Amino acid sequence: MELKSIMEHDISPEAASIPSNYSRLIARALGLLTQDLPTLLTNTQITVEEFLEESTLLTADQQIRLLENALRISQNPAFGLTVGKMLTPGAHGAMGFLVNSSPNLLTAMQAFQTFSPTRMSFVRLELIAGKDWLECHYHLDLDVSEEVQRCLAEASAITFFDCAQHIIGKPLETAITQFKHREPPYHQRYAECIPGQIAFGHSHTVVKIPIEVCRIGNISANQQNYLLAFKQCEAMLSQLHAGENSVELKLKKLMLSHPPGTLSEEAAAASMFISKRTLARRLKVEGASFRKVRDHILSQQATSYLR
Repeated sequence: MELKSIMEHDISPEAASIPSNYSRLIARALGLLTQDLPTLLTNTQITVEEFLEESTLLTADQQIRLLENALRISQNPAFGLTVGKMLTPGAHGAMGFLVNSSPNLLTAMQAFQTFSPTRMSFVRLELIAGKDWLECHYHLDLDVSEEVQRCLAEASAITFFDCAQHIIGKPLETAITQFKHREPPYHQRYAECIPGQIAFGHSHTVVKIPIEVCRIGNISANQQNYLLAFKQCEAMLSQLHAGENSVELKLKKLMLSHPPGTLSEEAAAASMFISKRTLARRLKVEGASFRKVRDHILSQQATSYLR
């Protein structure tokens, strides 16, 4: 597969496309109770009820504002490391499943590049393959403070190296990570979760990996799982580009985030904080039904298994 340069995103920053599970994880990292959430949600225009709803999507501005609030609440300069250590593959939905099922690290990084908009719309990855090294350049499409930029870069780096270790079977000690932000006072803690050489104060954040490491086979690779997750990610990316924000779309996202055929109509309605009857009525207005959406998703997944 040919490597692309910068992946151009055509998702509007005003579009609500970022899954809210990251923000709920941030709330857990802060140890917040339900009654504490209004402080975290200050100036986001998100209610506590919406925040707790699994199907809620955030805009890029809301996500950044929430992260700014979290950093202020935590009073922990190394909050990005704390959050990064909590980000299991499951936190990244179908994309996390796709990456961990990839045949090798190169394919996994291409998956990160292509489908990162389904998880964090303002993050762009650029892959540059040379004779001896593969470089992954990390870009943010929003103007953010150095504190926010550092927090995002730290959490993203930990996510990448955790996935890399899963694929190659050991820590990626031969990598070189160059961060855009200045060396923080707690820089010694980076070695606890980011292997290899680490440097600070560069023009932008980039991870460099020996090309031969990128071709090491993933002993946990599963082609069927990979193809299924790939189709799920493709479907979500297509929906984002279409700019849809309907009840049907929310239902599809919920179904794609659960094992095939396991989400019941009652559970879906509960996740949206509405009754089963209300869900059916809203879907009917859009010319859909729970059964139609479920059958469509299952049909797509069955087709993926057969290919």
